[in-house]
Amino acid sequence: MLVYLNGRFVPLDEARISVYDHGYLYGDGIYETMRAYGGRIFLLSKHLSRLRLSADAISLTLPLPLENIGVALNESLTVNKLREAYLRIQISRGIGEIGLDPALCPAPTMVILVKPFKDYPAELYENGVAVAIVKTRRNHPLAQDPSIKSTNFLNNILAKMESLKAGAYEGIMLNWKGYVAEGTISNIFTVKKGVLYTPHLGTGILEGITRDLVLSLAKRRRVRVREAMLRPRDLLRADECFITNTTLEIMPVTIINGKTVGTGRPGPVTAKLLNAYRSEVQRHV
Repeated sequence: MLVYLNGRFVPLDEARISVYDHGYLYGDGIYETMRAYGGRIFLLSKHLSRLRLSADAISLTLPLPLENIGVALNESLTVNKLREAYLRIQISRGIGEIGLDPALCPAPTMVILVKPFKDYPAELYENGVAVAIVKTRRNHPLAQDPSIKSTNFLNNILAKMESLKAGAYEGIMLNWKGYVAEGTISNIFTVKKGVLYTPHLGTGILEGITRDLVLSLAKRRRVRVREAMLRPRDLLRADECFITNTTLEIMPVTIINGKTVGTGRPGPVTAKLLNAYRSEVQRHV
């Protein structure tokens, strides 16, 4: 694989950044992950817009105009001869002396990683996965704005470690008030009596691009939608549950904290939305 590193493509084993890069030293940076289907990056413009919002939120100057970043992402697919692919772009504050002052870094570091995308096992979508509500709380939004897709991921890593110990596929975090927030790498949805619920943005979560698309698809298919302040008991009493992100698309959840969700099988609303999502992919790609 060839890696895009500050304007050029280099072999993976030759891609190097400085130990003085503030992304390495402090997690001072932003990122986006994307998925390419048939050689086209799905919802590229939305990912680029969010990258810009994250950059602005931490006063980070992007190394290229958004249009040129889009070109670099597509070139990364081309030079690696990939059509079904995972892409990650990461932009750090760059190289600078030790210290927290952003002015220590004269130029950002930009990296694009791509790799072949292998579909998740079909049985996960057929049978659903298990999630666990973890003790690690989501960062307070006044400590770190959830709209920033930051490379500082320790909060999520601690929650992931908990979920792995519980034997779960994903960990679900609560916010500082005990409301359901989001997964370590996903947004969460439930269905109760035909109504689709998902945590309100006011709980302090990232406004996921896949989350937004699912809400739109649901409304177009006359599924009632409510963005709400959910308690853990709302998850445990749900008829259906699923998690979403760019690579998972819509992944059914059939076990929460060791307890069966609904019938123990992916439900009809989940199936309807997954089919709608994949139709949307085909329409765009």
